[in-house]
Amino acid sequence: MQAKRLTDDLSVSAQLAVPEIAEAKTAGFRSIIVNRPDGEGADQPTFAEIEAAAKRAGLEARYLPIETGKVSDDDVAAFGALLATLPAPTLGFCRSGTRTATLWALSQARTRSTNEILQRASAAGYDLSGVAKRIETGGVPVDRSAERHDVVIVGGGAGGIAVAASMLARKSGLDIAIVEPAEVHYYQPGWTLVGGGVFQAGDTRKEMASLIPRGVRWIKGAVAGFDPENKAVILEGCRPIIYKKLVVAPGLKLNWGGVEGLKETLGKNGVTSNYRYDLAPYTWELVKNFRGGTALFTQPPMPIKCAGAPQKAMYLSCDQWMRQGVLSGAKVEFLNAGPVLFGVADYVPPLMEYVNKYGIQLSFGHNLIRIDGPAKRAWFKVAGKDGASEIVERAFDMIHVTPPQSPPDIVKSSSLANEAGWLDLDPETLRHVRYPDVYGLGDASGTANAKTAAAARKMAPVVAENLLRDMGELEEPRAAVYDGYGSCPLTVERGKVILAEFGYGGKRIPSFPKWFIDDLKPSKAAWILKERVLPGVYWKAMLRGREPMAKPEHKALEAAE
Repeated sequence: MQAKRLTDDLSVSAQLAVPEIAEAKTAGFRSIIVNRPDGEGADQPTFAEIEAAAKRAGLEARYLPIETGKVSDDDVAAFGALLATLPAPTLGFCRSGTRTATLWALSQARTRSTNEILQRASAAGYDLSGVAKRIETGGVPVDRSAERHDVVIVGGGAGGIAVAASMLARKSGLDIAIVEPAEVHYYQPGWTLVGGGVFQAGDTRKEMASLIPRGVRWIKGAVAGFDPENKAVILEGCRPIIYKKLVVAPGLKLNWGGVEGLKETLGKNGVTSNYRYDLAPYTWELVKNFRGGTALFTQPPMPIKCAGAPQKAMYLSCDQWMRQGVLSGAKVEFLNAGPVLFGVADYVPPLMEYVNKYGIQLSFGHNLIRIDGPAKRAWFKVAGKDGASEIVERAFDMIHVTPPQSPPDIVKSSSLANEAGWLDLDPETLRHVRYPDVYGLGDASGTANAKTAAAARKMAPVVAENLLRDMGELEEPRAAVYDGYGSCPLTVERGKVILAEFGYGGKRIPSFPKWFIDDLKPSKAAWILKERVLPGVYWKAMLRGREPMAKPEHKALEAAE
């Protein structure tokens, strides 16, 4: 725990882990304010977990969640009221501490001078110069003396880092900045294998600093908004970054709060999810200790990150139970909000062979809306053929939940979004349809491809080449184009994978000859690819500007636009 003192009564910290709550008590704090919304980060404890730890330590805890870039006057008033009523000293935190520091600064506007507020924040390590502008003008004017770069990339995930590396592999010495608040980068496709007892969680993470390409400026901040008319990205604390070209790759939002009762019971009571780094090991704990009963696996409405992941967890679990001799005593049900097992019809027959082999009950049109962990009950909204719906209840001994997913708030609330809230991109060039200096890729894209790491691997070189061509740094006269490629290695049993590869319109695009990997059959070679080859391709090739089997196709500019 690294608390940064703003006043005698308030200190600010980055995200606390549950064990650090006791440290806060030892350090003399008497209360805690949590300003980070639940479900914002992959390894973030919920407020319920923080509150329980605070009670054990004898601390009061309050929850005032603030979405990035959305500090309202009501939020400021509520924060001031908490400071006035909670026992001091108080420790407040969000992801980095910036939102908490901003709330404090705005709450002090009537009692302290602007200079004192900014000096105290600066001494604690927070640049809140934008707060002064908000107090004086009520807005966020673009400061033309602000930091500026030729290319600004929002997001240090797979897509963002891959684009930077791909550009530098083609042209060295470029002025590129990546805006990313997280200190850790995750290989999320590996979490399925963590939940299946194949990988350790630590195998799927690396320090962000080790992956930012050499020569790229890493801006450790969270984006609060976009101002494409002025070619600016606005960070938390109202700090603008000016760009010539912008790449938007912030990923998507996992809405853990979209299921009533879910946040309070995750990681206990038999409730788990491979969609969080800290929960995937709990999945394996539940699976290996399962001795029979009811196991539920859920899938929310599309689109979601890696649409095959919910059933991957189910197949690996069933295979383990078969090996342990307990599958016969299990009732396994796949409750899918959608109407089909898999979105590309050609892959359904081989998957159905495993559904039948494991005795899985398929329930389509079932959307999880509520869960009671201690009671081990879950409720689903079921759509009827006549448009009416009903609520059905299921008991469970374990349940693997895939959370509802949506565009990130910073995209959905911006002029970069389409009607559904996703980035409004040309599906081939990945350039924004209204802002020619803006490109996008990855899970936030509004293109009709699968949201997978494999898709980002193919998108990154397309964006890199088109950006360089726009900047006059690439002589290729034709536009690079993306064909919608996505891949889903469906782990149907330990040691075998059905390697689904497809593009726009569900067209199959197998990468290998049938004698090596037949994409319509479970394959040992595809398992080796998933377990041993693809992690190395991710860490050592994709994020380093090397592009095996990912070089883009091209077409004449007139045809592409």
